[in-house]
Parts: sequence; structure tokens; C-alpha cells
Amino acid sequence: MSSPLTVSRASAMYVGALLGPGLLIVPGLTASIAGPASVLTWSGLLVLSGLLGWVFAALGIRVPSATGVRGYVTAGLGARTAATTSWTFLAGIITGTPIVSMIGASYVAELTGSGRVTACVVAVGITAAVLLITSRGLRTSSTVQSGLVLLLLGVVTLSVIGGALSSDAGNWTPFAPHGWTAVGTAAAPLMLAFVGWEAAAPLTARLTDPRRQLPRIVTITLVVTSVLYLALAAVTIGALGPDGGGSTPVAKLLVLAVGPAGLLLAAVSAVVLTIGTVNAYVSGAATLARSLTRDSLDLDTPPRWLNAAILTSSGVLISLFGAGVLDLDALVAVPSTMFLVVYLGCTASAWRVLSGGVRVAAAVAFAVVLVILGFTGTAGLAAAAVALVAWAFTRTPVTAGSARART
Repeated sequence: MSSPLTVSRASAMYVGALLGPGLLIVPGLTASIAGPASVLTWSGLLVLSGLLGWVFAALGIRVPSATGVRGYVTAGLGARTAATTSWTFLAGIITGTPIVSMIGASYVAELTGSGRVTACVVAVGITAAVLLITSRGLRTSSTVQSGLVLLLLGVVTLSVIGGALSSDAGNWTPFAPHGWTAVGTAAAPLMLAFVGWEAAAPLTARLTDPRRQLPRIVTITLVVTSVLYLALAAVTIGALGPDGGGSTPVAKLLVLAVGPAGLLLAAVSAVVLTIGTVNAYVSGAATLARSLTRDSLDLDTPPRWLNAAILTSSGVLISLFGAGVLDLDALVAVPSTMFLVVYLGCTASAWRVLSGGVRVAAAVAFAVVLVILGFTGTAGLAAAAVALVAWAFTRTPVTAGSARART
């Protein structure tokens, strides 16, 4: 049985669930899409993040579930909608694994001064390493995960210091070079930096007094992530200009902080963070994947079809990137949009299951997510297609245990 969590340790795990390799690329992507006005996108999504944190924490208390999002959606919308949402979540993992691997690989390519071919080779190696680790039933321990959080905090802090010392006020004009609609367009890829509340909420089962501790944990998590996100977004623009340093902004900021050694530090950190984070997500997705296909839930390894799907997705997406057909900004929007659909299902279910202020928060979050989905373009169509196919082929009966719960 897992030991109880203190507020400080639980806060660290919540922060770890939210922070990940996506933070190494999205400041540059959003700056290139919306220019300095991208800070408005960051601010808006931080508000959404707070609402989602509140909603998922409440769901973790009201609807304890080993399968996470599937249990949450089942409680309010029924088993078929829950299965559809779960398949969309897995689609986000399947498409996100190679894309996050490419984020780490792009930093290696930046270090060596090479191009897409090197990035693709490294991305394949990272993905293969993760699948090998998970296929042997190895999970990222809480100690290792805490170490990864500290590493990312250190890298981001050093980047912010380097960027702050080299900032130029002239980089903030024009403020919205690509128009105000770009503020909404930048939200889709940026969501990759805000995925994680659904993974952290089940930790509520390890709290001795969730109703008292959770508000403090969510507040600490929001303060830490808000400061980091906004500081990094601001210095990316202030130091690197409206384009934000392309796909490796943190590497460029670290060079400003510590010189050429910053490239090596960025590359090593990116690879370590990528392997650790993807391992945690693929391992966590294994339980959900097995519940959907009625495999044994006692096994720690992902089902073979999940690994095969990730390998297939990796082959397609990495090849498209290597051939120059798609850039990372377009690819990042794909899993981000999948997770937006998941949040849509969870907040809709929360509105039916919960009561009081958190029910209002769920309704507001639902509306905001729906608006962001309107800016996702082709990625939104892909997510909609996955959800429709999952709905069409899902015939999960609603049992007494999956009936709608109300307060």
C-alpha cells in the first residue's frame, strides 16, 4: 500500500504532472504564431488550468477511479461516452509519444548543428528506448520523477535568468504582428504544456484529508507553474524576439546564460526529461488501455497493440517531419487537440456529477475548451474523427456500476 502524501510532496507530484518536455518548445511555437501577444494566450490558459485543477481534484474525491478519465466520464455521461473519451486520450498518447521524442531530439540536433535527419534518428532512438523500458514493466519511480521535476525547474530558472539579462524592450513591438486571432490559434499547441491535471487527480486517494489538503495543493501548483510559465514566455520574447527562437528556445536562452555549454546542458536535459516523461505517460496509459480491451489489469506492461500503435504512429509522424511535410508546430497541435477533447468530456461529466462552485467551474472550463477547439483547424478534424470512430465502434453496455452519479 502506498504511503500517505504530505501537502509538500503531493504538490511536487502535481507540479511534475504538469511540467514536461513540452515546456522546452511551446514558448517558441506560440511566439512564432502570435508574437508578443502570445503572453495573453499563456495568461488565459493559466486561468483554464486553475479551473481544470479544481475540477479534477473534485472528481478525484467524488469519483475515485483506477482508470482515471474513463471513470470520471462514466459517472456523468455513461460508459459509451467514457470509452469514446478514453480512446481519444489514448490517441493523444499514441500520437504524442513520437512528437515529444522529436522535441528532445531537436535539442540534440541544435547541439550538433545538424538538421532534421539527425533529429529523426534521435527521436526514433528515444521512442524505442521508452517502449523497451515500458515493455519490461518498468515505471518511473516517484523519486526519479521528483528528480526530473527538479532538473526542469533548474533548467527553466537558468533560462529565465539568462533571458532576463539579455532582454530588449524593442522585441515587444509590434505586440500582435499576426493579428488578434493568432492569440486563439496559439492556444492549441500551447495546451501541451497544460496537460497533467487528469494524471494527478487520482493521487487524492493517498491524502489523509483531501478536502482540507487539496485546495492548498492546487494553489501551490498553480502559483509555481504560473510563475514559471509566464516568466519563460516573457523572456523568450524579450530576449529572442517575436519569433521566440524557433523549436529550441530554451537552448538559446541557456546560451545567453552560460555560453556555448548551454547547448549541451539543454540537449542532455531534453533527452532525460523526454524519456522520463514519456515513460510515465505510456506506463500510466497501460491500465486504461487494458480496461478498454478487457485485458488483465494486474499486468504492469502495456498491451502489445498499444506499443504497435505507438511504433506505427512514430514511423508516420517522424517520416513526415523528416521529409519536411510537417513542422513541429503542426505536429504538436495533434496530441494537444486530442487532450482538449478529453477535457471536454471530463468537464461535461463534472457538470453533471458535481455541485456548488466547482460545478460552475466545470461549465466555464467546458466553454473555454470548446472555444479553443474552434481554433485547432486540421488537428481538430483529426481529433473529431478519432472520437467519431471510437463512438461508432464502441458498444459498451451501461451497468449499474457505471450509472450516472449525482450529488
